Amino acid sequence: MNPASSDDLLRHLDTLGIAHHTTWHEPVFTVAESQALRGSLPGGHSKNLFLKNKKGDLWLVTAAEDAAVDLKALTKTLEAGRLSFGKPDLLMEILGIEPGSVTPFALINDPDHRVTFVLDQRLAAMEPLHFHPLTNRATTAVSPDDFAKFLTDCGHTTISVEFPAITAL
Repeated sequence: MNPASSDDLLRHLDTLGIAHHTTWHEPVFTVAESQALRGSLPGGHSKNLFLKNKKGDLWLVTAAEDAAVDLKALTKTLEAGRLSFGKPDLLMEILGIEPGSVTPFALINDPDHRVTFVLDQRLAAMEPLHFHPLTNRATTAVSPDDFAKFLTDCGHTTISVEFPAITAL
């Protein structure tokens, strides 16, 4: 089965009755690039990590862009064993996306629920939420309630974790 495209995702959000707004832009690969491009666009902006352990278990971690994500601490919280970043070919195989485009919307491409989704509590409370729609050439905004509706539709269980914000030195 071919992975969903950005257009497929946006049509699916429409089908679910999820209000969304997508802004197309130059590709962004880092939080810093995203911040520079968007300026002061309000709401929750994320960083997303595709992780695996030695047993082949997979996680998608979506945290606020200012979150301090400590992989050693997360390993203990998730009782996951040592976590490392998933390789690009595995990311494409499981979530149908390329590095730089990691997004919780990619869960649409994981009907077998191989990925466990981890969501930052601080991010989940922000409005609206901004995520790439399966490409880093766009950003799609949805409400937290509508994002929850999307997750329910995908059938993925969400593990809620609170990541502290990075503090300035």
